[in-house]
Amino acid sequence: MRHVISLLLENEAGALSRVSGLFSARGYNIESLTVAPTEDPSMSRMTIVTSGSDDVVEQITKQLNKLIEVVKVVDLSEAAHIERELMLIKVRAVGKDREEMKRMVDIFRGRIIDVTDSSYVVELTGSQDKLDSFISAIDRELILETVRTGVSGIGRGDRILKV
Repeated sequence: MRHVISLLLENEAGALSRVSGLFSARGYNIESLTVAPTEDPSMSRMTIVTSGSDDVVEQITKQLNKLIEVVKVVDLSEAAHIERELMLIKVRAVGKDREEMKRMVDIFRGRIIDVTDSSYVVELTGSQDKLDSFISAIDRELILETVRTGVSGIGRGDRILKV
């Protein structure tokens, strides 16, 4: 089962390395990892997407809580939450492909943020499924380059991750 784990940790050198080292040392795969400072510059928020049984994720959570830099850990997948990912994709856009690509970008509610004579750079935000669907919907030969941020997630309603 896919899990989205969000954690607060002290914003200091080596913290990211220790968290990712915990995963690799135990043979757990990280599908996606995002990290950035919070409104408190001394803290960072990390969002990790991993797969495993509930027992495996419970073990991961316990191990994360043992790390000195980790302040709080939450499995967002346990309750209602919102996930988003950003993708920048550079596509070939010449001749008849230009109008077709504009149409596809509009359908997926994306934005063309750079235009040259032969390409567009498209910005798309949404769930992983939405971004994957966009890639599937366009001709693979038109894709020149793809950059994805990984999942960012937040609990819905009163559920917050704060010290």
